[in-house]
Amino acid sequence: MSAKKPLRALIIEDSEFDARVLVNTLRQGGYDVAFARVDTARAMEEALAAGTGAAHEPWQVVLADYNLPDFSAPAALETLRRSGQDIPFLIVSGGIGEDTAIAAMKAGAHDYLMKGSLARLAPAVERELADAEVRRSRRAAVDALRDSELRYRTLWETSPDAVVFCREDGTILFGNPAVQAVLGYTDEELSGRNLAELEAAASQGALSQALRQLAGDAAALRTPRELAGRARDGRETVLEFTASRMDLGGQPSFVLFIRDITERRRAEAELRHNEEQFRVARDIQQQLYPREAPRVPGFDLAAATTPAEATGGDYFDFFPLADGSLGLVVADVSGHGLGPALLMAETRAYLRILAKARHDPGDILTRANRVLADDLDGERYVTLLLVRLEPATRRFTYASGGHPPAYVFDAAGRRRLELKRNGPALGLDAGRAYVASTEQELRPGETLVLLTDGVLEATSRAGLAFGIAGVEAVLAGRPAATAAELVDAVRAAVLAHGAGGPGADDVTLVVVRAAPAGAAA
Repeated sequence: MSAKKPLRALIIEDSEFDARVLVNTLRQGGYDVAFARVDTARAMEEALAAGTGAAHEPWQVVLADYNLPDFSAPAALETLRRSGQDIPFLIVSGGIGEDTAIAAMKAGAHDYLMKGSLARLAPAVERELADAEVRRSRRAAVDALRDSELRYRTLWETSPDAVVFCREDGTILFGNPAVQAVLGYTDEELSGRNLAELEAAASQGALSQALRQLAGDAAALRTPRELAGRARDGRETVLEFTASRMDLGGQPSFVLFIRDITERRRAEAELRHNEEQFRVARDIQQQLYPREAPRVPGFDLAAATTPAEATGGDYFDFFPLADGSLGLVVADVSGHGLGPALLMAETRAYLRILAKARHDPGDILTRANRVLADDLDGERYVTLLLVRLEPATRRFTYASGGHPPAYVFDAAGRRRLELKRNGPALGLDAGRAYVASTEQELRPGETLVLLTDGVLEATSRAGLAFGIAGVEAVLAGRPAATAAELVDAVRAAVLAHGAGGPGADDVTLVVVRAAPAGAAA
């Protein structure tokens, strides 16, 4: 296993939790991160001046939230500019508009990422560190050439980029030692060859042509460009180059700075592949959710889910059981992404197939668990609550596989009954038997609420959980609301409560309201 790369990160963030998420993501991406979190201009100025560690080393990257209570990303950019330090500046925000992001990039930010999709964070940091190194190398080159021949020689020999001098016709004169690492040629082997020999067969001549076209535009020459390259061993690569025009020995010439970015492009392709996986997972999940709640005489039903990321781990469903009663399901699949989405689809299929021949919730969960445990590797699991409701009698039973409790609220919105866990999560123990609860009654005017832990555990900036008391407060204030109105009201209250808090989870609710006594069916 290769050693992790050290990284010194200054994080502009008012949430300790969000800062830790960024650090953990970078550590998973192969970095050994030393960091500090600040949330004011004064604290940032002090951190930039002090550096980090006993040696007070300068920061290598700045990761900034866009909006903070007493600070902002544009203000942080200005603070960094005043410091005179050239440090990659990446904005990591929960969501800002495209125009705002573009304005930030024009103001000097190097990249922009969404907090809910951090797969690109480590590659973006790697790219910006490399680009910062190039900028530092070029500044060092100017200083070296100005100060002394010795410094120039040291830079020439240690530059990570291939530096190649050539004539206007593309004839290579000489290069620095890095040409062997980047292009596969020694300086002696490279001298006298034409630039076309550095290009892939399909694009030979394109480099010389580009230099001739851009010869009179110094700024264009300094703009990084890519071409399909070919190493000495015939291996195709992706090369990035910039150039400068100069006179060498009285003849017009070019100096090229060339780097191999093949691995970077491969990493970006992998990132695009991951993003495609998330898109597929999202599409799968959207197909799983019922388009609408069933119409049941004497009852009003509604449900909804709000994923915390592009793909969530929550699931809900309605389906008929073998005896004509109604099955209500709420579940939470561990993890996010394509794998959990497929597991959710598998769980849904098993439940629906079993429901065609059975009606006992415990029996259905026992059989579903047996199949899931055979399929899974022990690292994934499903928490699930299945309720069997008999509309004609208003009676219900349930079985729970490690899922948070459901609750029955009376007509005034007060908690009357808790549907506690009565079994472990599904998929962990193939031999586990699940048993249905005793029958209970959903009285006229009462409300049954099934939910996931994203509702109960939503935490405010002050560290307070929303909890079942938050759900109760919403219901108590809306005695005449429909089930759909209650779902919307609870979701809105949860999201408002957790705004600015230390992270969020998927929020899923199933609400069943029994008609009041005397109401028309």
